[in-house]
Amino acid sequence: MHFTKKNSSEKRVDLKNKIKSNKILKFPGAYNPLTAKIIADLNFDGIYISGAVMANDLGIPDIGLTTLKEVSYRSNQINKVTDLPSIVDGDTGFGNCEKTIETFEKLGLSGCHIEDQIEQKRCGHLDNKELISINEMVKKINTAVKARKDNNFLIIARTDARDVEGIEKTIERIKAYEEAGADIIFPEALVDEKEFELIRKKSKVSLLANMTEFGKSKILSSKELENLGYQIIIYPVTTQRLAMKNVEDGLRAIMRDGHQNNIIDKMQTRKRLYELVEYEKYNTTKKKITDFKTDGHD
Repeated sequence: MHFTKKNSSEKRVDLKNKIKSNKILKFPGAYNPLTAKIIADLNFDGIYISGAVMANDLGIPDIGLTTLKEVSYRSNQINKVTDLPSIVDGDTGFGNCEKTIETFEKLGLSGCHIEDQIEQKRCGHLDNKELISINEMVKKINTAVKARKDNNFLIIARTDARDVEGIEKTIERIKAYEEAGADIIFPEALVDEKEFELIRKKSKVSLLANMTEFGKSKILSSKELENLGYQIIIYPVTTQRLAMKNVEDGLRAIMRDGHQNNIIDKMQTRKRLYELVEYEKYNTTKKKITDFKTDGHD
C-alpha cells in the first residue's frame, strides 16, 4: 500500500496538460523506487525509467539483453510510489510492440518510447548502431498506437538515425513517425543547439531531449531547450551515476581507513530516509502494514 493520491488516468491527463503549456518538463531517471520518491519530493515534473539503467543495475550492458518482464516489474515498482507521471524506455519493443504497450499501460505508466534500432540494440550514444527501415518502424508505431486503450498514454518514437544516417535522414524518419501517429518524437544523440533547433523547425509534434552525461550531445540547460521549443528533458543515468560514484568512493575510504567516520557527511541520514519512506504514516496503524503485505509485498 502506497500513500499516493492520483490514479494512472489522472497522471496521464496531468502530463498531457503540462506538455501543452510549453513549459519545459524535467524528468530525472529513477533507478529504484526510493530515488523516485526523492524526485517527487524535490518537485520535478516526472520520472524517467531508463532501459540502460535497468541493464546496468543488473550488472549487464545495454545491448538488448533485458526483457519486458524485467523492465515492467521494476517500472511498476518505481511508478507506483509517487503521484508523478512516469515515462519508460521500451527499447525496440521487446519483439512485440502490442504486448509492450499493453503491459506498460496496464501497470499505470504514462508513456513509453520505442526506438528504430535493430533488436540487438546499443546505447544511443555509442557508435556502430544499426537501424531498421523506416517502414518497419512505422509499422511498430502503428501497432503501438492501436494497442493502447487510453489515448492519453503517450507513444514516443525515438530515432537513432542522427549518428547512423545523418541529420537529413533523421528528419525524413521523424516526418514518417509523426504521420504514423507518434505523440512525441525523441531524436537521440543530436550534437548541438543548431541540430536541436533544426529538428524543432521540421517537426510538428512535441519533442523530448536527452541530456545524458558523457554522450554525443552537448549538455544544454533547461532554459535553452525550452527556448528551442522542446517539451521534455530526460536525465536518464544521472542519479545512478551520482549514487555509484559515491558508493565506490565510500567503499574505498572504508578499505583505506578501516571505518566510515570520514564519510558520514556524504551519507543520507536515518531521519531523511524515514521521511522519504513515510515511516510514521506506515507505522500509524497495523492495518496499513497488513494491507501492504497482502498486496504482494513481504
